[in-house]
Amino acid sequence: MNFYESLGFLVFGSRLRRLSETFLGDVNRLYDAHDLPFDAAWFPVFYILSRKETVSIRDIADELLISHSSVSQLISALQTKGLVKTTADPNDARRKVVAFTPKGRKLQQQIAPVWTALSAAMVELVNEGKHSKQLLKAVGELEAGLSERSLFDRVETIMNHKA
Repeated sequence: MNFYESLGFLVFGSRLRRLSETFLGDVNRLYDAHDLPFDAAWFPVFYILSRKETVSIRDIADELLISHSSVSQLISALQTKGLVKTTADPNDARRKVVAFTPKGRKLQQQIAPVWTALSAAMVELVNEGKHSKQLLKAVGELEAGLSERSLFDRVETIMNHKA
């Protein structure tokens, strides 16, 4: 049994981070290998924009369950690269909407086959293991549980009962 397996849930976050770093590193290597100037961190915004003509920064934040500020920073970085543009929402000038520039739309179209192949490779990977087929369902259950009650609150409850 290796170090991570021997400590079980005490290093669960570390294992997820390591898995995420491995996954994102390979994805970025794919983009580089295919001469695509893209970063895996941009995927959620690109994917949302690939499905909608324009979308507000607030709607992106809500869909991704992240802060408006985080989305704004990402959008700013994509604007600097000339991949997206922001304009005032025609229905509410206080809101900004995001859309691809022609350069961003072209890049998204070039990347789409990588996404298709990546999805197929992930299905292949999870089907290799006995338990990994349920990975997405299990992660969803953990996310739901944490949205109901944080890990912090759970640990504090346990510690307070032992005091």
